[in-house]
Amino acid sequence: MKDFEYAAATTLDEAVSLLAAAGTRAKVLAGGTDILVQLREHLRDADLVVDIKKIPDLMAMRYDANQGLSLGASVPCYRIYEDDIISRAYPALTDSARIIGGWQIQSRASIGGNLCNASPAADSIPSLIALDAQCRVVGPQGTRKIPVAEFCTAPGKNALQQGEILVALEIPPPSARSGSRYERFIPRNEMDIAVVGVAVSVRLNEAGDTIESARIALAAVAPTPVFAREASDFLSGKPATPETFEQAGIEARKVAKPISDMRGPADYRVHLVGVLVKRVLAEAVQRAK
Repeated sequence: MKDFEYAAATTLDEAVSLLAAAGTRAKVLAGGTDILVQLREHLRDADLVVDIKKIPDLMAMRYDANQGLSLGASVPCYRIYEDDIISRAYPALTDSARIIGGWQIQSRASIGGNLCNASPAADSIPSLIALDAQCRVVGPQGTRKIPVAEFCTAPGKNALQQGEILVALEIPPPSARSGSRYERFIPRNEMDIAVVGVAVSVRLNEAGDTIESARIALAAVAPTPVFAREASDFLSGKPATPETFEQAGIEARKVAKPISDMRGPADYRVHLVGVLVKRVLAEAVQRAK
């Protein structure tokens, strides 16, 4: 590993100043479970690593039934799935947090860090997209918001500009009769990277037999996680039946543009999209009921 300077910022202003001064030679450490491995393997390079876990705003997790969830970018995964209120409100997010590495990793890794790493196969990003999450970003020019669906720009690349930090993820409050689910397919337990990942959120009518709205997001089938907009729109007003779920899977397959690699051939991954969308929709609807 190449030598680098380390700084532990305690305020947002300090972190932004450090990152802006070092430019592209600075990297952020939220949990360290990705960046330290990447630096060691020479996949990334840095002269300065700025630790942001000592900044209170980035470690805060606040939920209000009317305002929704504000999840600090450095909040470790275990805090999400150990919180009963958050788990009930955002089950897809909990599904994701439980499978990002083992429990040792989950004590350090954060949803914000997983998002900023921008892996096409990331487990948290489809859930954030399905839940319509927004990124609150702070930088030299002030504060701005970016939809998570637009945050990842390429494998390992995101929309943050020089000196900017992801401060928090903001997720709207769950609607009545809503449910969400994330599931991935992996070829074996020893290979902890999704061949395909699917997240879904749904809202049902009062009778619980019709889908009023839905959002479907996919992982590991394109250069970035994908919001399947057409498949999501298709579900609006449709009966909550296996036939509807299967057709939504067919629609979702249209946005899948995977590559063939060691985890599976492209046509197999496209097939899996249909299978998982049908399955995950059924489970999200059951949660909504």
